[in-house]
Amino acid sequence: MDVLLHPTYLPNIATFATLFQNTIIWEVCDNYQKQTYRNRAFICTDQGKFMLNIPIKHVGGKEGRQKYKEVKLDNDYRWQRQHWRTLQTAYRTSPFFEYYEDELAPIFMNKYKYLLDFNLNTIDIIAGCLQLQVNKRYTDHYDLNPQGVFDARFLVNAKKTIDINQKSYMQVFNTRHGFIENCSVLDLLFNEGPASLDYLMNQNLDFLNA
Repeated sequence: MDVLLHPTYLPNIATFATLFQNTIIWEVCDNYQKQTYRNRAFICTDQGKFMLNIPIKHVGGKEGRQKYKEVKLDNDYRWQRQHWRTLQTAYRTSPFFEYYEDELAPIFMNKYKYLLDFNLNTIDIIAGCLQLQVNKRYTDHYDLNPQGVFDARFLVNAKKTIDINQKSYMQVFNTRHGFIENCSVLDLLFNEGPASLDYLMNQNLDFLNA
């Protein structure tokens, strides 16, 4: 099935399972909106569910809204270094962190100008860790009611709670916080390693029709 999705930062399980089980068309012609997964991701730390947030350069004054593909990263702040250190601290004791560390490190070392380019490249790198080939199909205009595709762009909304009905797996701080659903796919990767492939393939996608 062709599914329309937003490229997000370190995509969560719901987004990555949707990507894994379908043919994806990336929405790249929309307006940027705040408080979405475009520039935030959630991981599990000793504090529980923790948000990684990418700072961006906001357009103010008369310019108003800007296109997602025009949003620039605020690299004056060393957010990449901070995010990588947070991931290292949270997952260094997980079974597979060291296994994928070298492949994932460039995400947080290479410099990018635009948020969209960064997210698309990040998804490619994570997909490579999962031995998944991500298709390169993109929208060429914004369509509020697209025809012939399943519109899953609502998954970008960080405020929307979805009933993912996710099967639990052992997380690093499981005994302290219990199982935390729908974190970044990196949480799955670091804890389950190669078994993540079967996990994503078997994730129920009923939440898409809720």
